[in-house]
Amino acid sequence: MNLTALAIALVGGTIAQVAMVVAGHRRPALKRYYAVGGMGFSLLAGVAYGVLDGTGPMQTALTGGALSGGLCGLLGIAVSFALRDVPWTLLIAGTLSSSVTGLLGAAITRWIGMR
Repeated sequence: MNLTALAIALVGGTIAQVAMVVAGHRRPALKRYYAVGGMGFSLLAGVAYGVLDGTGPMQTALTGGALSGGLCGLLGIAVSFALRDVPWTLLIAGTLSSSVTGLLGAAITRWIGMR
């Protein structure tokens, strides 16, 4: 696994997730976009991992995409839970869906030949 690519994708995704959560906490009307925004940022984290990973094996790209998408999603949801904006059950469901979208992001980079 390319740890540099994982770190970059994870940090970028986490910053985006936390920024969205803070914005939604300050402007409650934005909370309705948490699911789409959160999974979108996890997808982009997976894309970032897939691009930065280079030409490593497909399995490594998919694992890195799932980890980067899932972990940044988990961190964003944890902040949102700490702010009492979402229920604890979202820590499980949201992290799983974020992992899947991160995996898809990495897969997309390979399928369309971005790397």
